[in-house]
Amino acid sequence: MNMIRFQIFPVAALITVILLNQGCKKDHSPIKFPKGTFPDSVYALSNLNSNNDDYNTNLYVLGTTFPVIFSSNRGSSGGQFDLVQGTISFTFFQTNGGFSLSSEMTNDIYYGTIINKANTAGNDFGPYSYFSSNDGYEYLIYASETPDQGLDLFFVKNLPRFANNTPSVSGPSPVRIINSPYDDAYLTFDMNGDSMYFCSNRAGDFDIYCQYRNPNITTDLFLGGDYNAAVAVDSINTAYNEKTPFILKNIMVFVSDRPGGLGGYDIYYSVFSKGKWSSPVNMGPPVNTSSNEYRPVLGFHGDFTNLMLVFSSDRPGGKGGYDLYFTGFSAPR
Repeated sequence: MNMIRFQIFPVAALITVILLNQGCKKDHSPIKFPKGTFPDSVYALSNLNSNNDDYNTNLYVLGTTFPVIFSSNRGSSGGQFDLVQGTISFTFFQTNGGFSLSSEMTNDIYYGTIINKANTAGNDFGPYSYFSSNDGYEYLIYASETPDQGLDLFFVKNLPRFANNTPSVSGPSPVRIINSPYDDAYLTFDMNGDSMYFCSNRAGDFDIYCQYRNPNITTDLFLGGDYNAAVAVDSINTAYNEKTPFILKNIMVFVSDRPGGLGGYDIYYSVFSKGKWSSPVNMGPPVNTSSNEYRPVLGFHGDFTNLMLVFSSDRPGGKGGYDLYFTGFSAPR
């Protein structure tokens, strides 16, 4: 059975062989689905989940695997949250359109070196990876609890994997341009890397803020620069809580407990068009439930027609607390 694991087998070569062998006969290629589509069913990432809380995923889309770093309190039996690692993999069958998904915990030296540098004695949440084209470094940005001012954002940096399988990681360093005496977390850059977004309760409830970037300095100097007041994103925020923004291309996904949802925190999306973010749209079931859904992240693979969505939820039927889930998401056009 023809199938792909993160790649599409070359159709052109197959057609050439058939034509040579059969002349002008009809093409009997078994490939019926040149590209895959992530199903809209919700899959539990069972081998990543534990009896404790597992959430705040970050996706690396590198090579032939999808490594993930996420927050879990499994190591302390439900106490302190630390960053841990795993992988997500899937198979698409070109003959019948079938799809299968698997996941596993891992102990990769490269990601382990980064995680060991990032983890603190407090809770660590919301890892987010970012490659900076202006200095060539890969950044892992996350929020940690501090003794005096709640959640603050920090970053570590290293050269990408192709440079060294055991990276030299510097940091952690505070994201001074954003950190305030309040809770600041879940940083994400926009599609062009010229603005970054995060959530904070500096105005009372949690809102999503935008901080514009100085393009003339390296990312580490920008993140570590003097504090500068950020701008609340009015088209997204309400009098309730908006948290955990994540941007891929022109789409922002986040969670909110605003009225009109299915219950608890729901996942919403907004599209950036003509210089502003659109009114948020609730993703609805089966993504959202009467339980809490949290920290959505989007992923892209060129061999698939839509995006992947990974999120966490404390819905019934999981292993315990918050569990990680996977589904497809078709971007609005």
